[in-house]
Amino acid sequence: MVEFRIDKASGLPAYLQLARQVREALRLGWLKPGDRLPTVRDVVATSGVNANTVLKAYRELERAGLLEARQGSGTFVKAALGSVDPAVMERLRAGLVDWVDGARAAGLENEDIDALVGSVLAEGET
Repeated sequence: MVEFRIDKASGLPAYLQLARQVREALRLGWLKPGDRLPTVRDVVATSGVNANTVLKAYRELERAGLLEARQGSGTFVKAALGSVDPAVMERLRAGLVDWVDGARAAGLENEDIDALVGSVLAEGET
């Protein structure tokens, strides 16, 4: 089950943060087709966002073909994202956790880490 977190200081609208977190959970294999997402009421209770915000995020993901709402049953994952073996993703994630721990021990803050990772990703696009 996905636990949504909203960063009010991020500048990114809450509905986009929710949609991004669902996409990330799909890519990481934490959500799979057939899985039920938290109810709108549950997301409102745990994240403090407005019900319309949750509905907007879920609708956006429905339009993208990733979710489907079933009347009276809830919202379910319809499609997966990513094609990498979940075991490989978990191994890479564990290595990244170690790397981030090392970066923080070296004094880097989240913004520094974001900038560093962003620069590496940008190099790979050229």
